[in-house]
Amino acid sequence: MINPFTKEYETDTTDPVLIQSAQTGSREALEELILRHQPWIYNIALRMLLNVHDAEDVTQEIIIKVITKLSTFKGKSSFRTWLYRIVANHVINMKKNNCEKKIMSFNEYGRQLNKTPEFELPDKNSVPVDIHILIEEAKIGCMTGMLLCLNRDQRIAFILGELFNISDSIGSEILKITKNNFRKRLSRARKNLYGFMNEKCGLIKPDNPCQCAKKTAAWIRSNLVDPKSLKFNKLNLKKIKDISENKSKRLENLLDNKCAELFRDHPFHDPPDFVKSFRQMIENKQFQEIICLSDDRVD
Repeated sequence: MINPFTKEYETDTTDPVLIQSAQTGSREALEELILRHQPWIYNIALRMLLNVHDAEDVTQEIIIKVITKLSTFKGKSSFRTWLYRIVANHVINMKKNNCEKKIMSFNEYGRQLNKTPEFELPDKNSVPVDIHILIEEAKIGCMTGMLLCLNRDQRIAFILGELFNISDSIGSEILKITKNNFRKRLSRARKNLYGFMNEKCGLIKPDNPCQCAKKTAAWIRSNLVDPKSLKFNKLNLKKIKDISENKSKRLENLLDNKCAELFRDHPFHDPPDFVKSFRQMIENKQFQEIICLSDDRVD
């Protein structure tokens, strides 16, 4: 799987070849282009939204934008910059989903965690998966929920800069801000998120009030964790740290580094195959005419 945020991608010629073929009407090239980038689009959307179904919808919306605008791309910027600027703009400007409406701030999130009762974990014979898997599901869901406490500008900077380890050069190009501003956004996001974790999260300090194992049973009862349908902790998934370019990024603060490693240890999710749902649309003659326009192209 190609990582579009690595140095190796910059010398990879696959995307330019696919783009040229897709712009001249090759459905196969367009599908391959989508398949190469849909995992990254989906993983960004999932961490921006928390809800799996909303992330799938947003990923489809973004891919439709990319397909319909591909005819306007003529290479003045890199395809990576062009594509992920569309992604970033879409997730920053989309309507708030229900999760975002419920989680408005770190203070509110902390109050919700404090109100969550602590029950005994269910009997291992009463659930279809191992108890430790359910605790991990609760942990990942809770940490992903923390991201919603960041404003969207900070959230996308954190996802790109901290989870996927992109450089300030790439981040500034995608978000269309200066490298200094990208670093400032990322620094503020780290400060806000890791400050909350240092005070609340038992993963960081054992004597902190919130403990994943103690909250899991309550989240099962409220259907936030569904033993029959795991959202975040499906088996045999890749880890973010395994597909990131820099696996041992150092931060000045050791506690901050521990927080970052916890997030990078989360799964990198395989997306649904969006190509299947687009094939009928792509085969439509009028749609083909739109994406194959070669006149008056602009970046």
